[in-house]
Amino acid sequence: MSQDTLILVAEDNDFVRMQIAKFLQDAGHEVCEAREGNEALSVVKEREVDLCIVDVRMEPVDGFDFIRAIRGMEMKTPVILITGDSAPDILETSADWGVAAVLIKPVEKKRLVMAVERSLAMMKKRKA
Repeated sequence: MSQDTLILVAEDNDFVRMQIAKFLQDAGHEVCEAREGNEALSVVKEREVDLCIVDVRMEPVDGFDFIRAIRGMEMKTPVILITGDSAPDILETSADWGVAAVLIKPVEKKRLVMAVERSLAMMKKRKA
């Protein structure tokens, strides 16, 4: 992929957010960052984002609140969730909302890049 894709990283932990952004930039993607869910919602309203990577557990707007909000705005932007929580309900709820992937923290660079490439490829197929 190239710089023509914009990926939003919404994560309340500064170190994790910066690390994910660096992994994505190293893979050739343009990245914008948000420190929490409300900020992420502002970004997707202002910019055309190709993919969102969102932490499940954020306050006051968590990852699922973010997904509900963008789907309510008729946005079909793929979402990858990241979490330190391995509770089974996260996977079930993710499936219900059509989440592209769920990655467990600490996020490994190789898994992240593979999930992003797969999600972007599926999105392009749907648009074609």
